[in-house]
Amino acid sequence: MTKDTEFSIDDIDYVSKLALLDLNDDEKKRLSKQLSSILSYFKKLDNLDTTNIEPTRHPIEGLNNIFRKDEISIGLTNKEALKNSKHTKDGYFRAPKILKE
Repeated sequence: MTKDTEFSIDDIDYVSKLALLDLNDDEKKRLSKQLSSILSYFKKLDNLDTTNIEPTRHPIEGLNNIFRKDEISIGLTNKEALKNSKHTKDGYFRAPKILKE
């Protein structure tokens, strides 16, 4: 990204390639403007005076996590788990390759 925290078309190309997205030029321009706008909004937060504000761990103080008791139960058999799948191989779900070399 450039110094003024704008997303260039090159940035959009790089990220879209990583995400395996095929974007046309109009989409790239629109995303560049939208992401730059989001970043400029966050830059406004840098101007806030937070010297007298205590850091918070959680917005609702005194909230405790509620955990249920672990209970052992019988799960699906391999045959039951695979019965509705069209694509299986050797007792596993078969999926297309997603990584390119």
